[in-house]
Amino acid sequence: MSNINPQERKEKKMSTSGNQTTNERRKFFLTIARAAGLAVLGGLTWSAFVDEVKASSLILRPPGALKEDDFLATCIKCGMCVEACPFDTLKLAKPGDNKPLGTPFFEPRDIPCYMCPDIPCVPVCPTDALDIFSVQNKEKKLDINKAQMGVAVVDDNSCIAFWGIQCDACYRACPLLGKAITVEYTKNERTGKHAFLKPIVHADVCTGCGLCEKACVTEKAAIFVLPREVALGRAGDYYIKGWDKGDEERLEHATSKTTKTELSKDSAVNSLNSSSDMEDLLKW
Repeated sequence: MSNINPQERKEKKMSTSGNQTTNERRKFFLTIARAAGLAVLGGLTWSAFVDEVKASSLILRPPGALKEDDFLATCIKCGMCVEACPFDTLKLAKPGDNKPLGTPFFEPRDIPCYMCPDIPCVPVCPTDALDIFSVQNKEKKLDINKAQMGVAVVDDNSCIAFWGIQCDACYRACPLLGKAITVEYTKNERTGKHAFLKPIVHADVCTGCGLCEKACVTEKAAIFVLPREVALGRAGDYYIKGWDKGDEERLEHATSKTTKTELSKDSAVNSLNSSSDMEDLLKW
C-alpha cells in the first residue's frame, strides 16, 4: 500500500502534467523548425534548378546537335549518346555543372571529341535532337567533317606562338591538318631574325572537336572551342562578296528600298539664328 499522501500525489500529477506540456511544446517548435528547414531547402533546390535551366550558353553539344533552344526542346535526356561514345567524351549534366540537367555535353580540355568516322553518338538519338542529316555528305554517308560542334578561337595574348616561341601543337593535333588550322609565317620585327608561326583558325572548316584545345601546351589553353553562335559574328544580308559567284547570285533576287529625307534650307538657317540655340551654344 502506497504511503504517498494526497497532497504529494497532487503535486506529482501536476509535475507530470507540466513535463508533458513542455514536451509537447518542444515537439511543436521542432515541427515548425523542420518545416521551415524543408521550406528553405526546397527553395534552395528550386533556385538551383532554375540556375541550371538558365545555364551558361558556353556549352558544347555532341555532333549534329540542333540549335540550342531546339535541342533543349527535343532532347529527352535519355543518355544514349553518352553510352554510345567510345571515348567517354560526352557527359550528362548533373547538379552543379551549371548546365541544363541531364543534357549531354563535353569539355575539350578534359576529353575532346575524337572525330569517330561512324559517329556512333548520332544515330542512336531517338528524337533527332542530334540531326543525322547535318553530318552527312552529298552521298548521304556519315561525314564527321560536317560537324559543327563549335569553333576554335585563339587568344593571341597568351598563345606563345604569338610571342615568337616556336609552337605548332594545335596545328599538329588538328584532324583536318592544314585545313581547319593553318600556320601563318610573319617576320619577328623585335629580333629581326626569327619568324612568328601563328596559328590561324578557319571557321568554315573547323568542326569544334577540341583536339587543339586538349593539345595546347599553356597552363590554361590559349586556343579553346566556343559555340559557333557565340564565337562568330554575322555580316547580315546587306553586304555582297563581289568576288564570290555564289554570293553574288543573291543580287538577282534582291529588292531595293529608297528613302527620302526632307531638307529645308530655311529651317536650317532659322535654327542657327534661334536665340535659344545660341544661348545653348554659349553655355558650352
